[in-house]
Amino acid sequence: MTAPLFESSIASLPLLSRGKVRDIYAVGTDKLLIVTSDRLSAFDVVLPDPIPRKGAVLTALAGFWFDRLACVIPNQLTGIDPESVVDAREADQVRGRAIVVKRLRPLPIEAVVRGYVIGSGWKDYQSTGAICGIALPAGLKLASRLPHAIFTPATKADLGEHDENISFEQAQAHCDKVLGQSLAGSGKTGARLASEARDAALRLYQEAAVYALERGIIIADTKFEFGVDQAGTLHLIDEALTPDSSRFWPASQYREGQNPPSFDKQFVRDYLETLDWNKQAPGPKLPDDIIAKTSAKYVEAYEKLTGAALPA
Repeated sequence: MTAPLFESSIASLPLLSRGKVRDIYAVGTDKLLIVTSDRLSAFDVVLPDPIPRKGAVLTALAGFWFDRLACVIPNQLTGIDPESVVDAREADQVRGRAIVVKRLRPLPIEAVVRGYVIGSGWKDYQSTGAICGIALPAGLKLASRLPHAIFTPATKADLGEHDENISFEQAQAHCDKVLGQSLAGSGKTGARLASEARDAALRLYQEAAVYALERGIIIADTKFEFGVDQAGTLHLIDEALTPDSSRFWPASQYREGQNPPSFDKQFVRDYLETLDWNKQAPGPKLPDDIIAKTSAKYVEAYEKLTGAALPA
């Protein structure tokens, strides 16, 4: 097992950005190299300790879902070997944790789908009887399954800031404002792309949730990101249905009215909630046992969902 990667240092390609987890490099003018580090963010703060094998899990599991759900919507994959686009001396930084993708224009919203009442949705429901303005039946409990999955978009926050839930109409207006001129000639509007993203996100969630339940995992909620090419075609981008972007529960331990254990980084959030920390940077260091258990949970999620061992 290679040492955890907190930050890549690829000199053979131009570095475009470092996100909470991913480092992005330019490959020519039409492709990107995305390197998934072992960084972990919680409450929108990058913690100082990497989680071993996390980047490998996110890369392999997202690739699994991209392949499985390609029938629903096109995705960002190119099939190009990441090792072929970097200097040979940098191959160990991309092996098993990087992909080469199409360079697409991202939609400026997070496409969140919720199937259960949990997290911020539970707090919203308790106070308003709705989640993000979507009215729900009375009498739902913590972790109740919703009558049907709901789409609750959010703005994309910059590093260190928090995403903000918005209405679908606000999401349409935001997409129109940000993407308007770039869509000229494609026949699409930002509002139409927001509608396509909503429909795709709900279908992707439904397809994945049915499959995951057969593997013993409940996908309580998840978020997708979408991008658009010059022709106005919507693509699934970033990551998909990983422990970083989803809330995974073991079906065998699910009980309505209780906060289920999870395979995702909620485990770390729960630990952080026990600390006297104001949820502002810098984040606290994690104990060795929390790091080890978090790594094991990520690997277990991958192996349960795919039915295969995580590649070495």
